[in-house]
Amino acid sequence: MHSILLAVLLVSGVGIVAGLLLGVASKVFAVPVDQKAEDLSEMLPGANCGGCGYSGCSGYAAALAGGKITDCAKCVAGGDEVARQLADYLGLSADSAAKTCAVVLCRGNTENTELKMEYRGEMSCAAAAKLYGGPKSCSYSCVGYGDCMKACPFDAISICRGVAVIDPAKCKSCGKCVAACPKQVIEILPAETAKAVVLCKNTDKGAAAKKACKTACIGCGKCMKACDCGAVKVSNFCASVDRAQCTACGKCAEACPDGCIILR
Repeated sequence: MHSILLAVLLVSGVGIVAGLLLGVASKVFAVPVDQKAEDLSEMLPGANCGGCGYSGCSGYAAALAGGKITDCAKCVAGGDEVARQLADYLGLSADSAAKTCAVVLCRGNTENTELKMEYRGEMSCAAAAKLYGGPKSCSYSCVGYGDCMKACPFDAISICRGVAVIDPAKCKSCGKCVAACPKQVIEILPAETAKAVVLCKNTDKGAAAKKACKTACIGCGKCMKACDCGAVKVSNFCASVDRAQCTACGKCAEACPDGCIILR
């Protein structure tokens, strides 16, 4: 009985000493908490999408709290409402962020392109693209295996007939789909002002581009000649539009023989 009591007292004593040591250590080695950053972080949606340009919501909150930035409208997931909350807390102005949306600049679906081979590897756009540019006849087109869809934290992307499709209502312009696309056919574009957009990235010569995809830009230059404001250029057999100069007149879209220019 005496030995049992001694063991209990010994264990209790060790526990008390360990507890005291842990308590002292927690005070000595405690990491200071920035309450302002904590408050700002709670206002953010917690999506950690990186659309603000920081590693996540906590990184953006820390930058605001530390005075490194004063732009409260960087949270694309939270939008104007979150911007107003952040601005009210910090006593700053809440300028509305320009609405943007990710756009797939490709129409290389199953109707417009063919398969040049049967791919049996990992069902990943990045993996498939390393094998002769992918399974489609157009090596510039969307591969369609959904790397962008998997990367999207807002469920805004689906795959339809072998091409990614983005739902503007769900897209928060975080840019993760842009980073995930090995073909670089996704771009973040302004959503509120209509401008001409070229839905093709093929830089092959006309005949080769047309053979690869029915709706490919063939670099004919008709769109460039039709544009009165000099917004359309053809480089490497593919047209591009300078949004700053585009007046959305629609003449380039009308002149394009393959309909690969639209007003968006």
